[in-house]
Amino acid sequence: MERRGIVGSAALYYDLARCLCSAGRCQEGLTQIDKICKVANKPLVVTYTGLVQACLEAGNIQNGSYIFNHMHKFCSPNLVTCNIMLKSYLEHGMFEEAKGLFQEMLEHGNRVSNKVDYKERVIPDIYTFNTMLDACVMEQRWDDFEFVYKQMLHYGYHFNAKRHLRMVMDACRAGKVELLETTWKHLARADQTPPPLLMKEMFCMKLEQSDHAAALSCISSHHFSDSQVFSRKAWLNCFKENTHRFQKDSLVKLVCEGNRLMSRSGDSSQQLICQNLITSCLEFLRTTHMTVFEMYDAQILNRLY
Repeated sequence: MERRGIVGSAALYYDLARCLCSAGRCQEGLTQIDKICKVANKPLVVTYTGLVQACLEAGNIQNGSYIFNHMHKFCSPNLVTCNIMLKSYLEHGMFEEAKGLFQEMLEHGNRVSNKVDYKERVIPDIYTFNTMLDACVMEQRWDDFEFVYKQMLHYGYHFNAKRHLRMVMDACRAGKVELLETTWKHLARADQTPPPLLMKEMFCMKLEQSDHAAALSCISSHHFSDSQVFSRKAWLNCFKENTHRFQKDSLVKLVCEGNRLMSRSGDSSQQLICQNLITSCLEFLRTTHMTVFEMYDAQILNRLY
């Protein structure tokens, strides 16, 4: 066709380049770029992104990575390109490569000072953060998870209970308890009520630290529409599931502090939640810490009942 002097359309050269890349002949595919540029109107980054996708769809991550790195010589990848490459690295078990790309995107964000910079630099979006968070959880890379999660909040993206709650809870159980406080403060700044599961974990953590006032504040400072999650049975299950975390004396003091809080509260729903908590704690003490309970029953039970 070209020997006869016929110049193909941009779409023709683009399809040819994609086919070559899909067949593993990315070097030949790249030679079509100059021909595409002579007749095409679309941005060069779109063309390169298409070739990267062609390699990845064919399952060739190495060629996709090669074209991705090659395009930096001629144009800057956009957010779509970077997210495609990020996800592909992770799908092919190349966590360190994905982490390096993510770090580059963060560095771009740190260098943004005006609106023009947003057009020239690739800033991670919520898809970027969620992709990295999913990978960190799957790989149990909890240090990386903590870093990515805090960066997500720093960039102005919000905690999504459906997406992030289980992740944060798993990270806490893996030792990243600071993320619980981080999430709690984030929700407080946004004037949002924490999910019940998060609230109960915060309650348990404060009780474990013998900070009874803070533990009870987790309950009293928020209003919850679903009372079933704070029923007597629910609280009793909470104590049983976390029995290894609580000191005997701390549970007794919790009953005393809870009784005082309930007498001061004018909110009927809060009173009910607190009453359920106290009743369940007393039942838990009866069944698990009888010796301690007997020491305090004359002082506590007579006041409560």
